[in-house]
Amino acid sequence: MKNLWTQIKSYPSAVAGLAMILLLVVLAVYAVVTIPYDQAVALWKGGDNVWLETPRNARPAWFNFFYREKKPVTIVRRTTDEDATKTNIDLGGGVILSDMVLEFDFNYDDFPTELAIFFTSKYQAARPNVTVNWVTPDGREIPLGEMTIRASESFRVSQDSRLVRRLGGRNPEVGLFADPDNPSKPLKGTYRLVVEGLMFEEDSDVDASLVVYGQLHGLAGTDHLRRDIMVALLWGAPVALAFGLVAAVGSSIATMTLAAASVWFGGWVDWLIRRINEIVMILPLLPILIMVGLFYSRSIWVVLGVVILLGIFGSSILTYRSMFLQVKQSGYIEAARAYGAGSGRIIFRYMIPKILPVLIPGFVTQVPSFVFLEATLSVLGLGDPVLPTWGKLLHDAQNNGALFNGHFYWVLEPAILLVIAGFGFAMLGFALDRIFNPRLRGL
Repeated sequence: MKNLWTQIKSYPSAVAGLAMILLLVVLAVYAVVTIPYDQAVALWKGGDNVWLETPRNARPAWFNFFYREKKPVTIVRRTTDEDATKTNIDLGGGVILSDMVLEFDFNYDDFPTELAIFFTSKYQAARPNVTVNWVTPDGREIPLGEMTIRASESFRVSQDSRLVRRLGGRNPEVGLFADPDNPSKPLKGTYRLVVEGLMFEEDSDVDASLVVYGQLHGLAGTDHLRRDIMVALLWGAPVALAFGLVAAVGSSIATMTLAAASVWFGGWVDWLIRRINEIVMILPLLPILIMVGLFYSRSIWVVLGVVILLGIFGSSILTYRSMFLQVKQSGYIEAARAYGAGSGRIIFRYMIPKILPVLIPGFVTQVPSFVFLEATLSVLGLGDPVLPTWGKLLHDAQNNGALFNGHFYWVLEPAILLVIAGFGFAMLGFALDRIFNPRLRGL
């Protein structure tokens, strides 16, 4: 154990595996620190207009590095921004005129997917009135509409049928950006959204935000519910690592302890453990977990408990039992019995430490199997309904035809992270097996 790190460095596969595991640990720590558990659950559940400013089914923004014609990325402009222009003019008699101008540069080679304007207002009884105009880079002014707004109001520009008719039947996200000389291409330059708000009470106020939904968004893209996939990718790391490590460590330590007790006490204890082991070995794990998810609970902690419970009496107990049979015949065990050591001390201080090095490679290689087990349950729709996980991403992608509709990033991103987890622990585990197993050294 003292020279473990030196021996690990002599195996390139072990170093690569450690690097992959370290990457997952960094993702897990970053997720927990930047997106607390309650916030992650709330974001993934959606609702309450959580994802108002994100497009639907948008690819990652870094895809633009590979496109010859640049696709639009989501643009959000607010009157509360420091560089926004907003002027309130008191006209007397409690009437206030608010002039708001939102400017943005559009230098992409394709059209956005949607347009929306969101208003927030403060008033006592009389609701403010707003007039909205669109100014193109070549100076054309296109009226978008006039409306009376509430405390919170949304104007879905892309869904305005009257505006579609004024634009000659073209969708607003196309007609408002189209180049008059080449309608199939957007006109590049600086666009302005001009909002005039008329308020009829003192201390009233109006703010607006413009969202130009792009074809690309964020580091990981979005799904069919406008959710940022990065939330599930980040939080999938701590969930996968916690599930895999707890299941592997818990079942391995408990199995080894039972095997040691079976060998040391013998008699009816050994007989009972062997019979339970024979029964559990013929029970299919996945169908049992499916039944638990369907008829009892889909909580990840319930599933984890069932996995550990069934794993304790798995086939590995026979391997540990054969090792302890040899350890029991060792001279230092007889010496411990001679000076009056109790059964507990002999099991935990002399027998288990003797084969502990063999346990380490075994539990490391077990981690990815439990990670894939959790992902499998989620893909089947039996995962935890609250947590955002890699398996949940694959489940949603399958149900919404991600590959059929060309949203391949939705499938590849969680799949790549699952492969990294599998390869990382497998390569490290195989290298540790060579280090701790004398028969494999030098192979």
